[in-house]
Amino acid sequence: MRYSELSRLLAGVSQKMLTQTLRSLEREGLITRTATPTVPVTVSYELTDLGLSLHQMMRGLKSWAETNMDDVLANRATHDTRDA
Repeated sequence: MRYSELSRLLAGVSQKMLTQTLRSLEREGLITRTATPTVPVTVSYELTDLGLSLHQMMRGLKSWAETNMDDVLANRATHDTRDA
């Protein structure tokens, strides 16, 4: 994705924070940054194989949370009323 696409997708994230996060992800090997010499320079980011493996894990965690959220909330409510 291009920087501008990421910025729109993550509405509310400051330019400074997005830039810092992208640099960290690149440093950790989760994304690659490609600059194309246009006017202005076009910068795009892509997940590496390592980043894709993390993405798959996070999708699994998200799926688990969506499937089990009702049980988690019910257990929380039971616990909170028991301790009150």
